[in-house]
Amino acid sequence: MTSEERDDDNQPQQDTSTGDSVATVTPEGEAAAPEGEGKLKQTVEITDAGPCRKHVKVTVERVDIDERFEHHYKEIAKSDTTALRGFRPGKAPRKIIERRYLKEVSEQVKTEVLMASLQQLADEANLSPLTAPDINPDKIPLPEEGPLVYEFEVEVRPEFDLPPYKGIKLRRPVHKFTDAEISREKRRILEEDGQLVPKENGIAELDDTVVADITVKFRDQTINELKEVRFRVDKKLALADGVADKFDKQMVGAKIGEKRVIPIKLSDSLPNSVLRTQTVQAEFDVKDIKTYRLPELTEEMLTDFGVSSEAQLDELIHAALERRLEYTQRQEARRQILEIINDTAQLDIPRDMLKRQSQRTLVRRVMEMRNAGIPEEQIRGRMAVMQQDELRNTALLLKEHFVLQKIAEVEKIEIGDEDIDAEIERLAEQNDESPRKLRARLEKDDMIESLAADLLERKSLDLVLAEATYDDYELNTDDSEPQIASADASAVPESQHDKPEEEPTAPTGETPANP
Repeated sequence: MTSEERDDDNQPQQDTSTGDSVATVTPEGEAAAPEGEGKLKQTVEITDAGPCRKHVKVTVERVDIDERFEHHYKEIAKSDTTALRGFRPGKAPRKIIERRYLKEVSEQVKTEVLMASLQQLADEANLSPLTAPDINPDKIPLPEEGPLVYEFEVEVRPEFDLPPYKGIKLRRPVHKFTDAEISREKRRILEEDGQLVPKENGIAELDDTVVADITVKFRDQTINELKEVRFRVDKKLALADGVADKFDKQMVGAKIGEKRVIPIKLSDSLPNSVLRTQTVQAEFDVKDIKTYRLPELTEEMLTDFGVSSEAQLDELIHAALERRLEYTQRQEARRQILEIINDTAQLDIPRDMLKRQSQRTLVRRVMEMRNAGIPEEQIRGRMAVMQQDELRNTALLLKEHFVLQKIAEVEKIEIGDEDIDAEIERLAEQNDESPRKLRARLEKDDMIESLAADLLERKSLDLVLAEATYDDYELNTDDSEPQIASADASAVPESQHDKPEEEPTAPTGETPANP
């Protein structure tokens, strides 16, 4: 084996997981360790490096390094395949072997020591890292004499104390679904096989599809003009960079040719700081109104739903609505638990962490909603709304995550391979998909760890809910998570996205939206 080949084989690989144990450096293959190897003699200094950040300094004593050098040189010396010029195999003097193989053995020893040191750090240190340690082994020299010293910084969970969480009193929303609510949900499901046709009376109602030209103004200045934007009439409308609240109240009753001015609150993540979180006025010029002509509910269609009658389909839909209500109850419980934690200990999360963790936390929320049986169309709408206030929502989600993770740590709740296998089986069955294909897709998208984190949080929340007492109240459907429509359009044109600190200017041309 050449020196280059040996270096590649033993090059440490950084683990990019974001679990709640110290991320480690692991080589592709582990070289033989010295006989009788035990714990390293190392000292660890951990100091604050800012909010949710630690600086770690590790010193490994020379004796552990020398033991590994000794082990490798002995292995080389007694190897029958090792032949140096002028010496029979296995008979070369020790000093010549050391001089000949110093570079290769040094790299092997450094890899082994780093690996063992980081693993020991993971087992013993009181750290809860969110990211892999920022370590580049190539930049860590192995000294000829004295200890090996290396340092790194790592992002960690905020430190806080858990108040009593067993037997707490929670307010729980309850609701009895009406026939009208079941019928509306059934209509939404059947629309997938329906036909979009012109509305006979030409008046927009809830669940209708509207096509409109939109003129967006900020401080009486036109900043964007969109042509033939298609959207559904729902309680909210989410654009790519803004949200119109109470959209149904402002659009229901509109006729073809009529104009409605509707306020849109812009996202907090817009590059243009002047427009960020501002409210613009959008004039909707209604060009067309369509509705769905539902298909006939045939025996074949009922079979596709796994039922044999319309009454059974209604029961299936009712069960799905109940599952979504349970999701709402769990989200409300999480909010109250977090509120209790915040009353005793503030969880301050730095802005740069929020930006780095935003995508991962939103992915976890998507998994929760899918688990609750929420349709993909509604998930897209809800995520679009969450992304408008991305940093705030990420902060809330991260805090929930930290609290539930800490409860799991205190209660020694763990997720094993069998838990992940069972969850993949359940999700595959729920989505009529092969478990093998689902697992492959999750692994490809690097979502297995997110799935494990979701399961851990679920178990923690189950423990709290099982011992809680409840004060039930009727859920106001207007206050619950509303039906949200989304449109593939932006209130602010790309030209304004490129001007982070300038006042918006009128566009030179129209920016069409994709219908």
